[in-house]
Amino acid sequence: MKYCLAVATLVLLFLSACQPMQMDVYEKNIEIPQHDWTYDFKPSFELDLQAADTAFYYNIYVNIRHEDAYPFSNLWMTIMTTYPDSTAQEPVRVQLPLADINGKWLGSGIDDIYEHQVLIQEKAIFNQPGKYLFTFAQKMRQNPLPHVMNVGLRVEKAAHR
Repeated sequence: MKYCLAVATLVLLFLSACQPMQMDVYEKNIEIPQHDWTYDFKPSFELDLQAADTAFYYNIYVNIRHEDAYPFSNLWMTIMTTYPDSTAQEPVRVQLPLADINGKWLGSGIDDIYEHQVLIQEKAIFNQPGKYLFTFAQKMRQNPLPHVMNVGLRVEKAAHR
C-alpha cells in the first residue's frame, strides 16, 4: 500500500511540474552595431503563432541592454506591427523608462551593463494565426543613440481568454 501511495504521489508531482503557470512564447534580442543605435537601423522580430495560440492573452515587453554611460533616463521608440494578412498598424510611439527621478537605473545591472524588461502591453490579443512582424525604431533626439547594446522583444502567455 505504501508503495502505491508513493508512486501515485510521484506521478502527481511529475504531472504538476509539467504545467508551468506562465510559459514564455517568444524572446529575441538583437545587437545594436557598435552600440550606437542609428535612425536607419530598425531591428525586426518575427513571431509565428499557431491557431491554438489565439485563445490566450499575452504580455508584450521590450528588452533594452545598455552601458552605464547611456546619457538618458528613458528611451523613445516606435513599434510597427505587420499582421499575418500583411496589413500594418501605424507605428506606435512608446516611452521606456530606464531610470528613476534620481538617475538610478531601474533594470538589473552587472558591472556597467544594465538590462531592462519593460512591459508595453498587458493582455494583448493576437486574433490571427500566422506570422507577426514587429519593427523597432529609436526616436530619440540624438542620432546615433550611444551606449545601447541590445534591443529585444519578449512575448509571454498571460492567461486563457
